Amino acid sequence: MSDEDQLKALRKRIDSLDEKILELISERAQCAQTVAHVKQKSLPEGSKPLFYRPEREAWVLKHIMELNKGPLDNEEMARLFREIMSACLALEEPLKVAYLGPEGTFTQAAAIKHFGHSVISVPMAAIDEIFREVAAGAVQFGVVPVENSTEGAINHTLDSFLEHDMVICGEVELRIHHHLLIGENTKTDKISRVYSHAQSLAQCRKWLDAHYPNVERVAVASNAEAAKRVKGEWNSAAIAGDMACELYGLTRIADKIEDRPDNSTRFLIIGSQMVPPTGDDKTSVIVSMRNKPGALHHLLQPFHNNGIDLSRIETRPSRSGKWTYVFFIDFFGHQHDPLIKDALEQINEESVALKVLGSYPKAVL
Repeated sequence: MSDEDQLKALRKRIDSLDEKILELISERAQCAQTVAHVKQKSLPEGSKPLFYRPEREAWVLKHIMELNKGPLDNEEMARLFREIMSACLALEEPLKVAYLGPEGTFTQAAAIKHFGHSVISVPMAAIDEIFREVAAGAVQFGVVPVENSTEGAINHTLDSFLEHDMVICGEVELRIHHHLLIGENTKTDKISRVYSHAQSLAQCRKWLDAHYPNVERVAVASNAEAAKRVKGEWNSAAIAGDMACELYGLTRIADKIEDRPDNSTRFLIIGSQMVPPTGDDKTSVIVSMRNKPGALHHLLQPFHNNGIDLSRIETRPSRSGKWTYVFFIDFFGHQHDPLIKDALEQINEESVALKVLGSYPKAVL
Protein backbone atom coordinates (compact mmCIF):
# COMPACT_ATOMS: atom_id res chain seq x y z
CA MET A 1 0.00 0.00 0.00
CA SER A 2 1.38 3.40 -0.97
CA ASP A 3 1.71 6.22 1.55
CA GLU A 4 -1.16 8.06 -0.12
CA ASP A 5 -3.43 5.02 0.09
CA GLN A 6 -2.47 4.50 3.73
CA LEU A 7 -3.31 8.13 4.53
CA LYS A 8 -6.69 7.79 2.81
CA ALA A 9 -7.45 4.67 4.85
CA LEU A 10 -6.43 6.37 8.10
CA ARG A 11 -8.54 9.44 7.33
CA LYS A 12 -11.50 7.21 6.58
CA ARG A 13 -10.96 5.46 9.91
CA ILE A 14 -10.76 8.82 11.72
CA ASP A 15 -13.98 9.97 10.04
CA SER A 16 -15.70 6.79 11.17
CA LEU A 17 -14.44 7.27 14.74
CA ASP A 18 -15.60 10.90 14.74
CA GLU A 19 -19.09 9.79 13.75
CA LYS A 20 -19.14 7.27 16.60
CA ILE A 21 -17.86 9.87 19.07
CA LEU A 22 -20.56 12.28 17.91
CA GLU A 23 -23.23 9.63 18.35
CA LEU A 24 -22.01 8.74 21.86
CA ILE A 25 -21.78 12.38 22.98
CA SER A 26 -25.31 12.98 21.72
CA GLU A 27 -26.50 9.89 23.57
CA ARG A 28 -24.81 11.14 26.75
CA ALA A 29 -26.48 14.52 26.34
CA GLN A 30 -29.87 12.84 25.99
CA CYS A 31 -29.18 10.90 29.19
CA ALA A 32 -28.38 14.18 30.95
CA GLN A 33 -31.72 15.60 29.83
CA THR A 34 -33.49 12.49 31.12
CA VAL A 35 -31.67 12.82 34.46
CA ALA A 36 -33.01 16.37 34.73
CA HIS A 37 -36.58 15.22 34.10
CA VAL A 38 -36.31 12.37 36.63
CA LYS A 39 -34.86 14.68 39.30
CA GLN A 40 -37.61 17.23 38.72
CA LYS A 41 -40.40 14.62 38.87
CA SER A 42 -39.13 13.10 42.12
CA LEU A 43 -39.29 16.38 44.06
CA PRO A 44 -42.29 18.11 45.62
CA GLU A 45 -43.84 20.80 43.47
CA GLY A 46 -41.93 24.06 43.70
CA SER A 47 -38.70 22.41 44.86
CA LYS A 48 -35.55 22.80 42.81
CA PRO A 49 -33.23 19.83 42.24
CA LEU A 50 -29.45 19.96 42.50
CA PHE A 51 -28.18 19.45 38.99
CA TYR A 52 -24.52 20.15 39.70
CA ARG A 53 -22.97 17.62 42.07
CA PRO A 54 -19.30 18.38 42.82
CA GLU A 55 -18.66 14.93 44.28
CA ARG A 56 -20.10 13.22 41.18
CA GLU A 57 -18.07 15.35 38.78
CA ALA A 58 -14.86 14.72 40.73
CA TRP A 59 -15.51 10.97 40.68
CA VAL A 60 -16.15 10.93 36.92
CA LEU A 61 -12.95 12.83 36.13
CA LYS A 62 -10.84 10.63 38.41
CA HIS A 63 -12.44 7.51 36.92
CA ILE A 64 -11.63 8.69 33.40
CA MET A 65 -8.02 9.33 34.40
CA GLU A 66 -7.77 5.84 35.91
CA LEU A 67 -9.15 4.24 32.74
CA ASN A 68 -7.05 6.31 30.35
CA LYS A 69 -4.43 4.30 28.46
CA GLY A 70 -3.02 7.15 26.36
CA PRO A 71 -1.58 8.47 24.14
CA LEU A 72 -3.32 11.60 25.51
CA ASP A 73 -2.17 12.22 29.08
CA ASN A 74 -4.59 12.01 31.99
CA GLU A 75 -5.01 15.76 32.43
CA GLU A 76 -5.73 16.33 28.75
CA MET A 77 -8.28 13.53 28.71
CA ALA A 78 -9.93 14.87 31.86
CA ARG A 79 -10.17 18.32 30.26
CA LEU A 80 -12.00 16.86 27.26
CA PHE A 81 -14.50 15.13 29.52
CA ARG A 82 -14.84 18.27 31.64
CA GLU A 83 -16.10 20.12 28.55
CA ILE A 84 -18.47 17.29 27.62
CA MET A 85 -19.91 17.30 31.14
CA SER A 86 -20.15 21.09 31.10
CA ALA A 87 -22.14 21.07 27.86
CA CYS A 88 -24.41 18.27 29.09
CA LEU A 89 -25.02 20.01 32.41
CA ALA A 90 -26.01 23.16 30.54
CA LEU A 91 -28.86 21.15 29.00
CA GLU A 92 -30.12 20.37 32.52
CA GLU A 93 -29.53 23.83 33.95
CA PRO A 94 -26.98 26.45 32.82
CA LEU A 95 -24.81 27.34 35.81
CA LYS A 96 -24.11 30.97 36.65
CA VAL A 97 -20.70 31.47 38.21
CA ALA A 98 -19.34 34.75 39.57
CA TYR A 99 -15.63 35.52 39.30
CA LEU A 100 -13.26 38.43 39.86
CA GLY A 101 -13.50 40.44 36.65
CA PRO A 102 -13.26 41.97 34.19
CA GLU A 103 -13.08 39.36 31.44
CA GLY A 104 -9.67 37.80 30.99
CA THR A 105 -8.59 37.38 34.63
CA PHE A 106 -6.92 34.30 36.04
CA THR A 107 -10.02 33.84 38.20
CA GLN A 108 -12.12 33.50 35.06
CA ALA A 109 -9.59 31.00 33.71
CA ALA A 110 -9.94 29.04 36.97
CA ALA A 111 -13.74 29.12 36.68
CA ILE A 112 -13.56 27.73 33.14
CA LYS A 113 -11.03 25.09 34.16
CA HIS A 114 -13.33 23.89 36.95
CA PHE A 115 -16.76 24.25 35.34
CA GLY A 116 -16.01 24.19 31.60
CA HIS A 117 -16.89 26.72 28.92
CA SER A 118 -20.65 26.12 29.00
CA VAL A 119 -21.23 27.99 32.27
CA ILE A 120 -22.45 31.57 32.33
CA SER A 121 -19.52 33.55 33.73
CA VAL A 122 -20.47 36.70 35.64
CA PRO A 123 -17.63 39.20 36.25
CA MET A 124 -17.59 41.06 39.57
CA ALA A 125 -15.51 44.07 40.55
CA ALA A 126 -14.29 42.77 43.92
CA ILE A 127 -13.94 39.55 45.90
CA ASP A 128 -16.50 40.70 48.47
CA GLU A 129 -19.03 41.22 45.67
CA ILE A 130 -18.61 37.59 44.62
CA PHE A 131 -19.57 36.49 48.13
CA ARG A 132 -22.58 38.81 48.16
CA GLU A 133 -23.74 37.64 44.74
CA VAL A 134 -23.64 33.99 45.83
CA ALA A 135 -25.33 34.78 49.15
CA ALA A 136 -28.13 36.60 47.34
CA GLY A 137 -28.74 33.62 45.05
CA ALA A 138 -28.02 35.65 41.92
CA VAL A 139 -25.46 33.00 40.93
CA GLN A 140 -25.09 29.39 42.03
CA PHE A 141 -21.35 29.53 42.62
CA GLY A 142 -18.43 31.89 42.94
CA VAL A 143 -14.73 31.43 42.29
CA VAL A 144 -12.28 33.26 44.57
CA PRO A 145 -8.47 33.11 44.86
CA VAL A 146 -7.29 31.98 48.28
CA GLU A 147 -3.52 31.46 48.10
CA ASN A 148 -0.56 31.79 45.78
CA SER A 149 2.52 29.60 45.95
CA THR A 150 4.80 32.65 45.70
CA GLU A 151 3.01 35.38 47.66
CA GLY A 152 0.90 33.37 50.11
CA ALA A 153 -2.65 33.98 51.30
CA ILE A 154 -5.17 36.27 49.60
CA ASN A 155 -6.32 38.19 52.65
CA HIS A 156 -9.41 39.72 51.02
CA THR A 157 -10.81 36.23 50.50
CA LEU A 158 -10.05 35.10 54.05
CA ASP A 159 -11.65 38.23 55.48
CA SER A 160 -14.76 37.68 53.34
CA PHE A 161 -15.25 34.27 54.94
CA LEU A 162 -15.40 36.04 58.31
CA GLU A 163 -18.17 38.31 57.08
CA HIS A 164 -20.31 35.88 55.06
CA ASP A 165 -21.86 32.47 55.69
CA MET A 166 -20.64 30.55 52.70
CA VAL A 167 -19.92 26.89 51.91
CA ILE A 168 -16.76 25.82 50.12
CA CYS A 169 -17.84 23.32 47.45
CA GLY A 170 -14.57 22.73 45.63
CA GLU A 171 -11.09 23.89 44.76
CA VAL A 172 -9.08 24.37 41.60
CA GLU A 173 -5.39 25.01 41.10
CA LEU A 174 -4.07 27.06 38.21
CA ARG A 175 -0.50 27.42 37.00
CA ILE A 176 0.07 31.16 36.67
CA HIS A 177 2.19 32.35 33.77
CA HIS A 178 2.67 36.10 33.50
CA HIS A 179 3.55 37.86 30.25
CA LEU A 180 4.53 41.44 29.51
CA LEU A 181 1.99 42.88 27.09
CA ILE A 182 1.75 46.12 25.12
CA GLY A 183 -0.81 47.75 22.85
CA GLU A 184 -0.29 49.11 19.37
CA ASN A 185 0.56 52.61 20.68
CA THR A 186 3.58 51.47 22.70
CA LYS A 187 7.11 50.62 21.60
CA THR A 188 9.23 48.22 23.61
CA ASP A 189 11.91 50.80 24.39
CA LYS A 190 9.40 53.50 25.38
CA ILE A 191 7.64 51.77 28.27
CA SER A 192 7.33 54.16 31.22
CA ARG A 193 4.82 52.29 33.41
CA VAL A 194 3.67 48.73 34.02
CA TYR A 195 0.16 47.91 35.22
CA SER A 196 -0.89 44.74 37.00
CA HIS A 197 -2.52 43.37 40.12
CA ALA A 198 -0.39 43.88 43.23
CA GLN A 199 0.09 40.12 43.61
CA SER A 200 1.31 39.81 40.02
CA LEU A 201 3.73 42.70 40.38
CA ALA A 202 5.13 40.95 43.45
CA GLN A 203 5.36 37.63 41.62
CA CYS A 204 7.43 39.29 38.85
CA ARG A 205 9.50 41.58 41.08
CA LYS A 206 12.93 40.15 40.24
CA TRP A 207 12.26 40.11 36.51
CA LEU A 208 11.09 43.71 36.56
CA ASP A 209 14.10 44.74 38.64
CA ALA A 210 16.39 43.18 36.05
CA HIS A 211 14.68 44.38 32.86
CA TYR A 212 12.70 47.53 33.77
CA PRO A 213 14.20 48.81 37.04
CA ASN A 214 13.18 52.45 36.52
CA VAL A 215 9.68 51.89 35.18
CA GLU A 216 6.73 52.91 37.37
CA ARG A 217 4.75 49.95 38.69
CA VAL A 218 1.04 50.64 39.05
CA ALA A 219 -1.21 48.24 40.96
CA VAL A 220 -4.77 47.88 39.62
CA ALA A 221 -7.77 45.72 40.55
CA SER A 222 -6.88 42.81 38.26
CA ASN A 223 -4.53 41.69 35.51
CA ALA A 224 -7.35 41.94 33.00
CA GLU A 225 -7.96 45.54 34.07
CA ALA A 226 -4.26 46.19 33.41
CA ALA A 227 -4.54 44.69 29.93
CA LYS A 228 -7.68 46.69 29.24
CA ARG A 229 -5.91 49.93 30.19
CA VAL A 230 -2.82 49.49 28.03
CA LYS A 231 -4.82 48.62 24.93
CA GLY A 232 -5.32 52.31 24.19
CA GLU A 233 -2.55 53.95 26.22
CA TRP A 234 0.83 55.19 25.10
CA ASN A 235 4.10 53.95 26.64
CA SER A 236 2.37 51.46 28.93
CA ALA A 237 2.66 47.73 29.48
CA ALA A 238 0.62 45.20 31.42
CA ILE A 239 1.48 41.99 33.20
CA ALA A 240 -1.28 39.49 32.48
CA GLY A 241 -2.00 36.02 31.15
CA ASP A 242 -2.89 34.40 27.84
CA MET A 243 -6.62 35.00 28.12
CA ALA A 244 -6.25 38.75 28.66
CA CYS A 245 -3.68 38.98 25.87
CA GLU A 246 -6.05 37.40 23.35
CA LEU A 247 -9.17 39.15 24.61
CA TYR A 248 -7.73 42.66 24.37
CA GLY A 249 -5.62 42.11 21.26
CA LEU A 250 -2.25 42.90 22.83
CA THR A 251 1.27 41.97 21.78
CA ARG A 252 3.34 39.74 24.00
CA ILE A 253 6.91 41.06 24.29
CA ALA A 254 8.13 38.78 27.09
CA ASP A 255 6.85 35.33 28.07
CA LYS A 256 6.60 33.72 31.50
CA ILE A 257 8.23 36.49 33.48
CA GLU A 258 7.14 35.16 36.89
CA ASP A 259 10.07 34.78 39.28
CA ARG A 260 9.20 31.18 40.16
CA PRO A 261 8.47 28.67 37.38
CA ASP A 262 6.12 26.70 39.64
CA ASN A 263 4.00 29.79 40.37
CA SER A 264 0.43 28.59 41.05
CA THR A 265 -2.74 29.95 42.59
CA ARG A 266 -5.38 27.97 44.42
CA PHE A 267 -8.99 29.03 44.03
CA LEU A 268 -12.04 28.03 46.06
CA ILE A 269 -15.51 27.33 44.72
CA ILE A 270 -18.09 28.90 47.04
CA GLY A 271 -21.80 28.16 47.09
CA SER A 272 -24.57 27.05 49.41
CA GLN A 273 -24.70 23.26 49.05
CA MET A 274 -22.93 20.77 51.29
CA VAL A 275 -20.85 18.17 49.46
CA PRO A 276 -20.95 14.48 50.48
CA PRO A 277 -17.70 12.54 51.00
CA THR A 278 -15.79 11.25 47.98
CA GLY A 279 -12.96 9.48 49.80
CA ASP A 280 -10.45 12.08 48.64
CA ASP A 281 -11.53 15.32 50.27
CA LYS A 282 -10.33 18.42 52.07
CA THR A 283 -12.02 20.43 54.80
CA SER A 284 -11.63 24.09 55.71
CA VAL A 285 -12.47 25.62 59.08
CA ILE A 286 -12.18 28.90 60.95
CA VAL A 287 -11.31 28.72 64.65
CA SER A 288 -11.19 31.47 67.25
CA MET A 289 -9.25 30.53 70.38
CA ARG A 290 -9.16 32.01 73.85
CA ASN A 291 -6.18 34.28 74.41
CA LYS A 292 -4.24 32.16 76.89
CA PRO A 293 -0.88 30.35 77.03
CA GLY A 294 -0.83 27.16 74.97
CA ALA A 295 -3.89 28.07 72.92
CA LEU A 296 -2.29 27.12 69.61
CA HIS A 297 -1.02 23.85 71.08
CA HIS A 298 -4.52 22.97 72.29
CA LEU A 299 -5.89 23.83 68.85
CA LEU A 300 -3.49 21.55 67.00
CA GLN A 301 -3.41 18.66 69.47
CA PRO A 302 -6.69 17.01 68.33
CA PHE A 303 -5.41 16.95 64.75
CA HIS A 304 -2.22 15.24 65.90
CA ASN A 305 -4.04 12.77 68.14
CA ASN A 306 -6.31 11.69 65.28
CA GLY A 307 -3.59 11.54 62.63
CA ILE A 308 -5.13 14.32 60.53
CA ASP A 309 -2.83 15.92 57.97
CA LEU A 310 -3.00 19.73 57.86
CA SER A 311 -2.36 21.34 54.48
CA ARG A 312 -2.52 25.00 55.52
CA ILE A 313 -2.92 27.26 58.53
CA GLU A 314 -3.27 31.04 58.35
CA THR A 315 -3.87 33.71 60.99
CA ARG A 316 -6.04 36.79 60.50
CA PRO A 317 -7.30 39.54 62.83
CA SER A 318 -10.73 38.53 64.11
CA ARG A 319 -12.23 42.05 63.87
CA SER A 320 -13.94 41.40 67.20
CA GLY A 321 -11.32 43.04 69.36
CA LYS A 322 -7.82 44.44 69.41
CA TRP A 323 -5.06 41.82 69.11
CA THR A 324 -7.48 38.93 68.76
CA TYR A 325 -7.03 36.48 65.91
CA VAL A 326 -8.69 33.60 64.11
CA PHE A 327 -7.08 30.61 62.44
CA PHE A 328 -7.95 29.41 58.96
CA ILE A 329 -7.10 25.72 58.70
CA ASP A 330 -7.26 23.32 55.75
CA PHE A 331 -6.81 19.60 56.29
CA PHE A 332 -7.28 16.35 54.41
CA GLY A 333 -10.47 14.40 54.95
CA HIS A 334 -14.21 15.07 55.22
CA GLN A 335 -16.02 16.56 58.19
CA HIS A 336 -18.20 13.42 58.36
CA ASP A 337 -15.19 11.09 58.74
CA PRO A 338 -15.24 9.65 62.30
CA LEU A 339 -11.71 10.79 63.23
CA ILE A 340 -12.34 14.28 61.92
CA LYS A 341 -15.68 14.51 63.71
CA ASP A 342 -13.89 13.60 66.93
CA ALA A 343 -11.17 16.20 66.36
CA LEU A 344 -13.68 18.93 65.57
CA GLU A 345 -15.69 18.11 68.69
CA GLN A 346 -12.55 18.48 70.81
CA ILE A 347 -11.64 21.76 69.12
CA ASN A 348 -15.17 23.07 69.60
CA GLU A 349 -14.88 22.46 73.35
CA GLU A 350 -11.60 24.41 73.58
CA SER A 351 -12.39 27.24 71.16
CA VAL A 352 -14.37 30.43 71.40
CA ALA A 353 -15.92 29.65 68.02
CA LEU A 354 -15.57 26.98 65.35
CA LYS A 355 -16.96 27.42 61.86
CA VAL A 356 -16.72 24.64 59.30
CA LEU A 357 -16.50 26.33 55.92
CA GLY A 358 -17.02 23.09 54.03
CA SER A 359 -15.70 19.73 52.94
CA TYR A 360 -15.06 19.29 49.24
CA PRO A 361 -13.26 17.09 46.70
CA LYS A 362 -9.55 17.71 46.27
CA ALA A 363 -8.70 19.41 43.00
CA VAL A 364 -8.65 16.92 40.13
CA LEU A 365 -7.30 19.20 37.40
